[in-house]
This record gives sequence, C-alpha cells and structure tokens, in this order.
Amino acid sequence: MYRKILVPVALEHGNDHKAALDIARRLLAKGGEIVVLNVVEEVPSYIEQYLPRGQIEKNVTEARSLLQTEIGDAKGISVAVITGHAGNSITGYAEENGIDLIVIASHRPGLQDFFLGSTAARVVRHAAAAVHVMR
Repeated sequence: MYRKILVPVALEHGNDHKAALDIARRLLAKGGEIVVLNVVEEVPSYIEQYLPRGQIEKNVTEARSLLQTEIGDAKGISVAVITGHAGNSITGYAEENGIDLIVIASHRPGLQDFFLGSTAARVVRHAAAAVHVMR
C-alpha cells in the first residue's frame, strides 16, 4: 500500500482519470493521500505575447476549478495544477512532494512514440517513484 499517490490527468482526454482514481483508491494505505495533478502546458514567449494578459493564469484557475468540481468533497483527495512540460513536470512534482506511486493512463504506443515518446513513457523512464501505467 502507498501513502501518497499522484494521479496526473489530461483534461483534454475527458473522464479517463476516473479509472485511475479507482486504482489509486485501491492502492492507498489507510490515512494516505491522493493528489490529482493537471499540467497546463507552457506557451512559448513568442506566442504568449499575443495572448490576452493573464491567460495562462486563467487557464490554471479554470483547470483547478474543473478538477475540484469533479473530485467534489472526496476525502483524502487534493487537486494541484501546475504549468510546464507534462512529462518533466509530473516527475518533478512527484519528487518535490514525496509521492511514492504515480498512477497514469497511457494509450497504445504507435510509431510516433518511438521518436517522441508519450507522457506516460517519459514518466516511467524518469520517475523516482513507482509507476502504475493503465491502458
């Protein structure tokens, strides 16, 4: 059983995170904590200058609100929203916050994954914590 579990979610993929939360709940030690994390991708500065002032902060606030609404008042589950590159930010957040398990969804790998790598593949390769990959 794990004391602190991270469940990264990509809001653009719909409700795929519900299955990940179910698995996290099963693997959670009594009194443990689940953190649902969304990473808002950074925008290059040459593009950011064309966005309305405060757009990134607005995106973070909206993501946090959406996740909090979906999670509701579930005990032992908190929400975090950060900015950055998904793969790097997930592993960095896990290391900085004492996460001992990451439960992450993945798609079936295709040819593009051999060249670019999916977020789940990057997390598996670089995380210091245990990683449970769902398909």
